[in-house]
Amino acid sequence: MTTPTLPAPRSLALARDYGVVLSAVGLFIALAIASAPFRTGTNQLNLLDQWSTIGIIACGSTICIVAGGFDLSVDAIFALSGVLAAWLAVHLGDPTLALLVGMLSGLVLGVFNGLLVTVGRINPFVATIASSVVFLGIAQLITRGSVLSVAGQGFSRLGLQRFGDLTLPAVVFVVFAVLTAVLLARTVVGRRLYAVGGNYEAARYSGIAVNRVQVFAYAVSGLSASIAGVLAASRNSSASADIRTDLAFQAITAVVIGGVSIYGGAGTIPRALVGVLILALIGNGFNLLAVDPAYQQVLLGIIIVLAVAVDAWARRTQK
Repeated sequence: MTTPTLPAPRSLALARDYGVVLSAVGLFIALAIASAPFRTGTNQLNLLDQWSTIGIIACGSTICIVAGGFDLSVDAIFALSGVLAAWLAVHLGDPTLALLVGMLSGLVLGVFNGLLVTVGRINPFVATIASSVVFLGIAQLITRGSVLSVAGQGFSRLGLQRFGDLTLPAVVFVVFAVLTAVLLARTVVGRRLYAVGGNYEAARYSGIAVNRVQVFAYAVSGLSASIAGVLAASRNSSASADIRTDLAFQAITAVVIGGVSIYGGAGTIPRALVGVLILALIGNGFNLLAVDPAYQQVLLGIIIVLAVAVDAWARRTQK
């Protein structure tokens, strides 16, 4: 009786690295054939705009996960940053300063998360869930349960600005993706992020300030959420403590589907963006084809399980 063997490591690595790309290309072609509205330039630009929020947060989540972290507080940071920007715009009368402070607030909140995980030695899941409760509570205290509306075009200009056919949020998404991709692939900081996420103890013994690296990763994750939150508040000319509870889920789903290892130390921004593309194609395609959303959830669940399984098998065979 022969003992079952695991697939070859190279085959699993190829499946993880290129299988998702081929899936995205195949899905795009299938939808282009099945739906005429899908092929229009307007629909493609709308996809880029609608998914810019998830895309920005997915880039920050990728940095955090590569470094061995996990941030479940992005929903709350998204809400609180928008609330801070709106409140400051109303009370200070300076929309530019308000928007800037709102964006930078994510850095502070991210550092707070990083300190909970590194100095506080709290499990990342527990730490970021707890911090999200705190952040959301602060947002509720500021808004007192109501919606903060901001009059005047100064505050809304950022979210509604267009560059030709592209919205500013879409442009910010592209720029942020490029910057984070370069950070991971071309800088010393990027190499340290991979080292810490791949083997925490080995990185520490090699002289890397592992705590600083992880705090930095959480700071970038927080910044990504606050940028997205401020852009959303600006576009709507309002903000509230009501959050999109699917932001963290969709961002992490995109990252995992894209082949970024949830165990840390492996993954790239382009991979995460392919994951965002697959989510966008599935959502848009199912809507255009009038498919029951329940099937979309089933499909996403299957894809997530397969992506995590392939990553786990690849790691096991490399040991």
